[in-house]
Amino acid sequence: MKRLRLVFIALAVTGLSFGAVACGDDSGDSGSSSGGGGEATLDLVIGDSLPLSGDLADFGPPGEKAADLAIEEINSAIEESGADHTVEIVHEDNGGGADPQAAVQAARKLVDSDGASCIAGAWASSDTIPTAESVTIPGEVVLISPASTSDEITGLDDDGLVNRTAPPDSLQGPTLADYMDQELGAEGTTVNVGARNDAYGTGLAETFSAAWEGLGGEIGESEIYDIKLPSYDSEAGTLTSGNPDATVIVDFPETYNKVGPALVRAGFDPTTGFVTDGLISAELAESTGEEAVEGLRGTAPGVPDDDTASKAFDEAYNAFEPKDIERMTFDAQNFDAVVLCYLSAVAAGSTEGADMAETLTDISAPPGDEYTWEELPEAIDALEAGDDIDYSGASGAIDMDENGDATAGVYDIYEFRNGAPVPIDEVAVASSE
Repeated sequence: MKRLRLVFIALAVTGLSFGAVACGDDSGDSGSSSGGGGEATLDLVIGDSLPLSGDLADFGPPGEKAADLAIEEINSAIEESGADHTVEIVHEDNGGGADPQAAVQAARKLVDSDGASCIAGAWASSDTIPTAESVTIPGEVVLISPASTSDEITGLDDDGLVNRTAPPDSLQGPTLADYMDQELGAEGTTVNVGARNDAYGTGLAETFSAAWEGLGGEIGESEIYDIKLPSYDSEAGTLTSGNPDATVIVDFPETYNKVGPALVRAGFDPTTGFVTDGLISAELAESTGEEAVEGLRGTAPGVPDDDTASKAFDEAYNAFEPKDIERMTFDAQNFDAVVLCYLSAVAAGSTEGADMAETLTDISAPPGDEYTWEELPEAIDALEAGDDIDYSGASGAIDMDENGDATAGVYDIYEFRNGAPVPIDEVAVASSE
């Protein structure tokens, strides 16, 4: 049975430093201005860079559905508020982490051909970083990723243009380590770590390892593997060597389709395995084989289940067409990314990316009056009046800091049972200095 625990994570664990947990208007006056767009006429195009193919293809259709739902809610709110705004969304396949150049090309099309001044995406960190560096930063386009968690993104020189609604790995690594400590006891417990060789894999492997050792645990073998090898038997042999007490795998489904069976051949028992968000997919057992999946446990960004707005999102998503696309990790975060693209334009009174970027921190974090996605008409009215708001999304509190990182969120703890990832616990996290 799921239970909610609140964890404050000191980012010094990973040697990183963030801004304050909530970096809204420093004045502390909840009625202060966040720029005050006024009743401006807005014609906004939002790009949606999705993994409809490639390593993360399992996550693409739910993300697209959530983005379309966001546009429906936005347009309904515009009509109710009487604002002179038009908003449309354009979807592009970014290749799902298989080829970063495909993600760059998708972003270029969204910006150059479709006129997007804000992009929800990309998803894989290895796609988001080159997309930001090659397209959105030089083009002064806002980028809000719903799923890219690499800590490398924090340090990008981006003038506030690169942001995300999912918490960074500086929060996920310690969260997984804390959960494993509860289950296994970290002191003297040896864990082998395997990870894909990209910004997501190497960064999260390091963050977890530092947190695990900080709890008194030991790291045995650490195997960083190429994502395009024809066989993973050698890597699997390394990961199962030394009789570890547990194994952590940081990967995406398409690669694990080969890594998992190789691990099984090497004697791996998935009930001693722990994974991260990239593998929390309802399709994983079918594509990889249950013998490599059944009993795996892991973490993934989720939503606060008892939150009214999150429950309402679940109901709205399930009632929205196409109804045969079920929910998946990061769908709520993509919904929030699209909504924040719009609200940042309202706050700025402009669809210019540089103007929108200046408002994002203020409207996504305290202080300011809190508005959920169900209160979008009221949020529009407040922003047009020049008031500061704090958007709390379908995924819960986001509380972006000065680096555009979400500093609050929820992680679900999953266990694969009968081939499906079942949520068994819930942890609310927030960064602390």
